[in-house]
Amino acid sequence: MRLKKDSTIEKLRGAYYTPYPLAKAIVNLVVEDNVLNVLEPSCGDGVFIDCLAENNMLTKIKKLTAIEIELSEAEKVRNRYSGSKTIEVICEDFFDFYNRCNKNERYDLILGNPPYIRYQYLTEKQREIQSQILTANGMKSNKLINAWVCFLVACVQMLADNGKIAFVIPAEILQVAYAEDLRLFLSNQLTRITLITFEKLVFPDIEQEVLVFIGEKGGEEKGIRIIEMDDLSGFDKLDLHKNGYQKLLHVKEKWTKYFVSAEDVNIIQNLRNDSRFTKFADYGLINVGITTGNNDYFSIDKRTAELYNLESVTLPLIGRSSHAHGIYFTEADWQENVKAGKKAMLINFPDIPFDNYPDLHKKYIKEGELNKQHEGYKCSIRDRWYIVPSVWVPDAFFLRRNNLYPKFVINKCGAVSTDTMHRMKFNDGVDADNVLLSYYNSISFAFTEICGRSYGGGVLEILPGEMGNIVLPKVENVDKALKQRLLKYIDDVVRENKNIELALDVVDRELLIDVLDIEPELCVRCRKIWKTLQRRRLGRGYS
Repeated sequence: MRLKKDSTIEKLRGAYYTPYPLAKAIVNLVVEDNVLNVLEPSCGDGVFIDCLAENNMLTKIKKLTAIEIELSEAEKVRNRYSGSKTIEVICEDFFDFYNRCNKNERYDLILGNPPYIRYQYLTEKQREIQSQILTANGMKSNKLINAWVCFLVACVQMLADNGKIAFVIPAEILQVAYAEDLRLFLSNQLTRITLITFEKLVFPDIEQEVLVFIGEKGGEEKGIRIIEMDDLSGFDKLDLHKNGYQKLLHVKEKWTKYFVSAEDVNIIQNLRNDSRFTKFADYGLINVGITTGNNDYFSIDKRTAELYNLESVTLPLIGRSSHAHGIYFTEADWQENVKAGKKAMLINFPDIPFDNYPDLHKKYIKEGELNKQHEGYKCSIRDRWYIVPSVWVPDAFFLRRNNLYPKFVINKCGAVSTDTMHRMKFNDGVDADNVLLSYYNSISFAFTEICGRSYGGGVLEILPGEMGNIVLPKVENVDKALKQRLLKYIDDVVRENKNIELALDVVDRELLIDVLDIEPELCVRCRKIWKTLQRRRLGRGYS
């Protein structure tokens, strides 16, 4: 993360101006006759106002109020429209404007591109107002929340009873945990929500995936619809009236599930309540892997271990996806990684007096300090920076970031992992092979995409709590011979880097359908859900 002193003025202000074609498309979609009162809460260079003017839409508007915090930008827009009696440009922080006006002012249309300002870059006054806005609407305020969230909440509050809001916002609204309260708030406040997403990046200068959010108050409650487009050129053929809504559930859950059909959304909801299924979290403790604070320093290869005589204070390490050859991580797998020169050992210095350490161990620590390895935040806050906390051997691992699918791996050799993987400790009496077998099927794979999020570059990221919510069929009292045969087949498919769907086909048919009496159509539909969401995610990586 860049420090505030290193950031550009634009980044600190969150000033990423909307491309003209996108602003024009939004204006054409949302401006209708008899729009009396319009608000642009962060007008920047005035591109939305320009689009209104150039399309002769200002005649449809009684009053347009434009807010801009930067005096130079506000003056430019004000001078450009000095002859208009319709437009009022106010140079003010939107949060201050909201505090002054929200109890009295209501707008038929609010549109724009709110600033993307991280919490740490807000002033104390802005943080206080943001907190007040969020908590007043039943939402938690924390240091993860970006300013655009508060802009959206405040503006929805300022909508007239039949008003409409159209914002360009980060696509993370669909899935990130810090937007959970926001999703619930919007589902409760708005009768219709339209999300227009793009396969390709539409801001030329930033790697930020955005979408167009259109929310409406009043009238019949229709729910939510998601419209997927390749790029901005698709607006020429877009007819919103041909795109149907799905029922919007009034919950905090991610909206990525609405990329599939309404029938598929019902299947997802029913599976969560189906007594034949349970969740990962019901089988044990799920935790992040070991947070070393400096993986490059604490994860070492055989050569480094020998050079500093560190073998006695290391543990077998499964550090990356490439380290996990199959669905079991065995001693042979670990030895293979060691021989290949991989960083397959984790240093676990003991909590004894430093003077009692062997000389070579002291040398490694002192060289680390010379190279400033101890100055990272996680290391610097420890009493002894080189002693890594919370080191314990789990029963299983789950990859945090994945490409095609997340591997779930049983620990067979007393290994540990860094925070590139999650670690799981099973409850007493839980059969590890049962849990392993219950994961590799179409239904559970569908839930990896539903519970996870697109991290960037098409990568699927799943956090511990999200892993815990993945739905698994209950695998109990399965014939031992069948279980071992299926597990061996899955392991072979993974080790030989074959298409994982070969394994899913067999498990779906021979376990879910033939043994557990799960409907074949349910397996087929869940496979489709998994592939649909996976293709969308991977497509963003390729674009």
